[in-house]
Amino acid sequence: MPSLLASRLNKSQKVSMPLSRFHPVLRDWFVDKFREPTDPQRLAWPSIAAGRHTLIAAPTGSGKTMAAFTVPLDRLLRQAIAGELVDSVDVLYVSPLKALSNDIRRNLVAPLIEIEEAARAAGLNPTPIRVAVRTGDTPQSERQAMLKRPPQILVTTPESLYLLLTSSKGREILRTVRTVVVDEIHALARDKRGSHLTLTLERLARLCDAPPVRIGLSATQRPMDQIARFLVGDSSDGAAGPCQIVDIGHARELDLAIDVPPSELGAVCSGEQWGEVYGRLVE
Repeated sequence: MPSLLASRLNKSQKVSMPLSRFHPVLRDWFVDKFREPTDPQRLAWPSIAAGRHTLIAAPTGSGKTMAAFTVPLDRLLRQAIAGELVDSVDVLYVSPLKALSNDIRRNLVAPLIEIEEAARAAGLNPTPIRVAVRTGDTPQSERQAMLKRPPQILVTTPESLYLLLTSSKGREILRTVRTVVVDEIHALARDKRGSHLTLTLERLARLCDAPPVRIGLSATQRPMDQIARFLVGDSSDGAAGPCQIVDIGHARELDLAIDVPPSELGAVCSGEQWGEVYGRLVE
């Protein structure tokens, strides 16, 4: 059986995928929004683009979610512009928390709208890329609607994914999944929810036309090798494939300074000093 670990990358390494590899609309939007890729994005994109399972460990706010979604989003955008986008689930995002699922939907919908507007401004006419959430709180009407017309990106929880796989209609819309993103993977690997999810992911892999690329995200996962094994499984036939580990660490680089009001400090902050503090915060 091949090793589960392809290699381990950290921010000191020069591996990267140039932004020029992405569609010009997505590339220009990214540069306008973020200027340049963060370390997790720079290191993870080549692995994800090559179809390798990828585990990303990076601090909160370092762009992990965009690192996971940019490559499949580029694929969907190209299909949308070419008029080849179909109503089928391409990207499956699995979150341990229902509230986080809704946050991700908001965080995805806004960029998708901006990218679509940029494409139209460039004279293109892309088909809208749709996002839907399926959790225990999703109204029955919405659940039925997504079965009739599946979104390209489906945000769900481990339990709701399991329930989808138990229904014939649910299995049908999941056959086309090409990318699975497991967020906050450390919160799932530690208990029976994680054990349950590993079985669900294996069922999904057997269901799909080709085993989906698995991407794990977390800011606090340790030990990395064991989390990688949890993400990709340990099939005897080696079908899971190796997992690329992108380890940026869990602490962000901080720029700290002490900034005090210009007037002399006393035991109690005066109204004047509070005004100075508020003015500085506004600046």
